[in-house]
Amino acid sequence: MTIKVLLADDQTLLRSAFRILVDSEPDMRVVGEACDGAQAYELARSTGADVVLMDIRMPGVDGLAATRMISQDPQLTAVRVVILTTFEVDDYVVQSLRAGASGFLGKGAEPDELLSAIRIAAAGEALLSPVATKGLITKFLAQGEGADGAGPAGRGAERLATLTGREREVLVLVAGGLSNDEIGEQLAVSPLTVKTHVNRAMAKLGARDRAQLVVIAYETGLVRPRVQ
Repeated sequence: MTIKVLLADDQTLLRSAFRILVDSEPDMRVVGEACDGAQAYELARSTGADVVLMDIRMPGVDGLAATRMISQDPQLTAVRVVILTTFEVDDYVVQSLRAGASGFLGKGAEPDELLSAIRIAAAGEALLSPVATKGLITKFLAQGEGADGAGPAGRGAERLATLTGREREVLVLVAGGLSNDEIGEQLAVSPLTVKTHVNRAMAKLGARDRAQLVVIAYETGLVRPRVQ
């Protein structure tokens, strides 16, 4: 199965470099290029892209707004957005995750990292580096009111009531950046069992992918930042 990739960046040279890299792989191909968020959204609808590599700062409609447009379009539920950013620790990245992005990658990443990111996103996995999970998400998402407050965390906490005890346990570990294999080893169950719990939690919480589970875990107060 060929992964269809859409490139969204206002720098023509960078898009060209990404196109050469992506098209060199037998299991993926570039299906379109966009120079702003509005064009990215339209191409996502017309090209049948599986993964969008989205620059966050573009003229006109930026990557954040385009990500939100894609994630809210019922015809694009299978499209995964990977944010490309110069600065990994950036409030815009958190907003992108809230808007529906599957994760993000620094523009300085190695070619193999970029190709791996595309495959991970296409598979529906969360593309969140340890820095993102333990630093950025902790710093920004957990700044709202607690689970008993009236803010986003308080409202979202009600959703957690639909989860079983095991699903909550798995959600905490997902939020910690663990893979299904790592979670299975820690809980002494098979990765397939973990995947089942993850999928059920996603369905109950209305999450598009694992990245959204991480966001929900922090926003509801289920996972809180460690005091340094």
